[in-house]
Formats: sequence, structure tokens, C-alpha cells
Amino acid sequence: MLPDRGVFEVAIVGFGPTGAVAAGLLGKKGIRTFVCDKLQGVYDKPRAIALDHEIARVFQHLGLTEKIQPFLEPFTDSVFYGVDGQMIKRMSTVSAPYPLAHLPSMVFTQPPVEKVLREHAASFDCIDIQLGQTLINLEQDDDTSTLTLQAEDGSVSTIKAQYVIGCDGASSAVRGFAGIELQDLDFDEPWLVVDVLVNEEGLRKLPTTSVQYCNPQRPCTYLICPGNHRRWEISINAGEDPHVVSTPEGTWKLLAPWITSQDGDLWRQASYRFHALVADIWRNKRFFLAGDSAHQQPPFLGQGMCQGVRDAVNVCWRLEAVLRNGASDTLLDSYGVERKAHVTELTTRIKGIGKLITERDIQKARVRDAKLLDECGGVVKAMPRQDVQPALTVGLISPVLHPARGTIFPQPLLQNKDGHPVRMDEVFPAGWKIIFSNEASADCLRATANHHLPHLQVAQLGVGQLVELEIVLASWFFKHAVQAAIVRPDHYIYGVCVNAHDVMQQLDALKLL
Repeated sequence: MLPDRGVFEVAIVGFGPTGAVAAGLLGKKGIRTFVCDKLQGVYDKPRAIALDHEIARVFQHLGLTEKIQPFLEPFTDSVFYGVDGQMIKRMSTVSAPYPLAHLPSMVFTQPPVEKVLREHAASFDCIDIQLGQTLINLEQDDDTSTLTLQAEDGSVSTIKAQYVIGCDGASSAVRGFAGIELQDLDFDEPWLVVDVLVNEEGLRKLPTTSVQYCNPQRPCTYLICPGNHRRWEISINAGEDPHVVSTPEGTWKLLAPWITSQDGDLWRQASYRFHALVADIWRNKRFFLAGDSAHQQPPFLGQGMCQGVRDAVNVCWRLEAVLRNGASDTLLDSYGVERKAHVTELTTRIKGIGKLITERDIQKARVRDAKLLDECGGVVKAMPRQDVQPALTVGLISPVLHPARGTIFPQPLLQNKDGHPVRMDEVFPAGWKIIFSNEASADCLRATANHHLPHLQVAQLGVGQLVELEIVLASWFFKHAVQAAIVRPDHYIYGVCVNAHDVMQQLDALKLL
């Protein structure tokens, strides 16, 4: 039985990547947090394998860039092959300078990265972590939430917290106790996911890029992961038994076009139904959902874990504002509004990419192939991967429409006092900011004088510490033709300003926080 620890400010159920990031973010702000998970250790096999520059920026904020770097590698080019085995598309990573000062697309090894995230969360005195604890009941009243936990030895304890974040996965107990249903976004397909540690002989047989095999007979994805780790995601055909194809014998049979059992060792093979689901609501009074408890999407863009980290960042900066900076509890309502809309739109885009890959009608697939080849004039060239992340369209954003509103503000490389490069967030840490262009008028700059946001950072490009080494910010301001951007603590743009009136109006609207 756990000893009485009083009332925590936040309780996190689930200590996977989403829960560990949330705990690290809250720990960094000194928020007294309880964390529990029914498992004792990190799952020792990879599930998520891809992350993007937004998530790398979160790891940077946590101070973990150097610790996580050994487990990351750049995402290779992706080649698409059509019905007749011909190349129909090739995608590559955009060239530097990078908009967020990190590689836009990466692959990683989940178990050691998750271990780093857990160790970071455990380093804070304000974080209390209890593993081997299963949530068996969850209640709330006007003042607190009460969690009932059962340890592996059968003993039962209760924990009290002001708020609870359910990061406990697709079969979330928190979601169940909160009475929240999932909406079906109309995608349900059986796939086999295979991770292989390939030896040198096997590596010589394999493609040197990631591949999308857009074959109607059996759509398949091949991914180059860090080191000698390779992943296949193979569609299971009608009439095939998922349990049979996921046995070692069944798995090696499906891998036969590439390698044999002499070429490596199976690390993991599992059959899944790829779903597209999103929670009806993400907040029930003191309860919040984050990560797979709130949404599940097909893996065609590798955004599952990324979405969970976005959830954690979004809800945690709001909790900090309420618990530390005097913001109204109603600020927390916009968490689910924003994230549900964002997840739903991104899932729609992921489904569209999935449709491109998984077309089963051979005639429609040939039309697809012809269309893609026609778009490139019959000669396939490497095209830079475009950022498919949608902008925020609802929630805590300015009512003034603009293409930059709700997007992520860039992070350029700056020049420190010794002339060395440093990422912008190291100089201007997470928090409310208003960033002016180097051509902003004096009236615009003066308009910040009467703002009501606590700890608002004000900076102008080219002045003081905001001197960039490349032209990332200068290009951004030129592209959007604005004088200033108001940036939230999660780096999303609340709104942009073209004149002093916009600055005063938008800062005034935020005084209610």
C-alpha cells in the first residue's frame, strides 16, 4: 500500500512516451505530479519508429537532445513502386536550413529513447513515480480526483490529485472511467508489422531507401530504421489468418521476397488492425485524455507517438498556466477542442496517403500510377517531403484569419556572443512571445507597452540576441508579410500583426488568460 502523500496537483496514468513527456514538462515547472503505470519497465521492443522536428524541439526543451541523439538517424528517401514494379514517386528530406533547427524527419529506436524520457521525469523531486500499479477506479468531485490503484501484490491504495491525464493507451482505463467514447473515422485494415535485426549479408540484399510497394496484390511498406533495424508493414489479405501470418514461420514466408531467416533475427512480429479513431471529448471536468487513449491513426506517416507528444505539450502548458500563473480553469477547455480538430484533420490526410498506397483495384491503381508519372513529366525526380501538419483552426487562436495563424513558429539558429550557433529556444525559452520583424515600425514596438500576459518575451529580429545565422525568420516574415507574430508557449502562433492596432488588439484579447 502506498503511503498518504496528500493531494497532488496532477496525476498521470501511463508512463509510455506521452506520459513520460508530460511528467518531464510538469517536473520542469515544479508541479507536484504523481505518475503510475501497470508495468514495471519499458517495453523492450519498438512500436513507434518515426518522429519529426516538432517532437525533436520538445526533446530539446526538456534538455534531452544530446541524450536522445545516439538513437536517431535521418529518415531516408522514400521510393514508391507501382503495379508493374516501376518507380512512380520519390520523396526526400528538405534541404537545410531547417525551419525548426532539427532534421524534419527522423527514425529512432523507441526503447532507449523511452528510457531516457523516464529517467528525465524521475530526476525531479516533485515527480512521484509508482510502477506496477493498475488503476481500478477513478472518481472526481468539485475539488479533487481520486484514483484507486492495485499493486502487483494485490494491495490497494488511493491517490488524490487536482487533475488527471490519461496516457494509458488504446484500451485506456481513464477513458473508460471518464465515460468517453471513441468516434470511428472509417479506417480498419489488418496488417502485419515486422521488425528484423538484419545481418551484413541480409543488408546487402535490401533496398537502400525506404519503399512503398503500392501493389494491389499486397501493399507493403519497407522502412530503414537505425543501425541494422529494418521494418516491414505488410497488408494481410482477405482469407489469411492474422494469427498464422504472425507466427515466425508465417512471417518469414511473407519476408521471402527480401530476406530469409539466415539473414537476421526477428525482433518483433505482430498483427494489428490499423484503426482511425478519435475521442468524442478530451476533457471530462478534472480528467484529460492524451496519446493513444484519445486517438489512434494508421501508421502511414509515422505520426502516432508524435501526436501523443503534441497532446502532452498542449495540455501541460495550460495546466501550468492554471496552477502557477493564475489563468482561469476554462483555459483547459480549449485543449480538447484544438487537439481533436488537429488530430481529425491529420488523420484524414493520413488516410489519403494510405489510399494511395493501399489501392486494391488494379485498374484504379494503374490510373494512379499514370497520374503520378504524368505529374512529373514521365521522369521521377526526388521531391522534398512537404509538411503535412495542419494548422490549428479552433481553440486558443486569434479570430483574425491568416495563413500563418495556428502554425508552428520557426526556430532559427542564432549567433551567440561568442559567434557560435545556438537554437533560438535556448535563448528565448518556451513561454508567450511576441517576435517582431527587423522592419517592424516604432508604433508596433510601442504597442506592447500595456500587455497583460505574465512573463511575455518581446524581441525583434536583428536586435540584441535575435540575430540569426541563416535567413529562416527573415524569409518567414517576408513570406507572410507581417510585422509581428504572437507565439504561445507550445510554439504555435496565436496570431500575426500587420500594424500597431493588431498588436494592441490581440494582446488585449489575451489579457483574460
